Amino acid sequence: MPPTLMHLKVLLPFQIFAEKTGVSRIVADTREGSFGLLPHRLDCVAALVPGILIYQTESDGEVLVAVDEGVLVKTGPDVLVSVRRAIGGTDLGQLHDAVEQEFLTLDEHEQNVRSAVAKLETGFLRRFVTLQHE
Repeated sequence: MPPTLMHLKVLLPFQIFAEKTGVSRIVADTREGSFGLLPHRLDCVAALVPGILIYQTESDGEVLVAVDEGVLVKTGPDVLVSVRRAIGGTDLGQLHDAVEQEFLTLDEHEQNVRSAVAKLETGFLRRFVTLQHE
């Protein structure tokens, strides 16, 4: 009886980043730390944090992918990883630097958007409070 292997699909918001069959193990990062998936593990869901996703296939060996925050869902042999951004590579040091530069720091545009939304929320709440007192 041949061993059961997993089918991994890494999804980005607008495309499929990677789709691999014959995956023998996966290691992902969550807020509680790293955890591993083997083919016969029970189904699960995990919230991912920015970090390095590792998977292994017989043909490719160990593959490293820097991923942003997202969700991992395992159902039977299928593992879906949905993340905002992903970067593939072979050098762990370069991928670690990419995670720090690309994923952990908010770019200027995102900071401006968050600031504008916070101001809108504050203004809405002030107006709402004044309407209640009238």
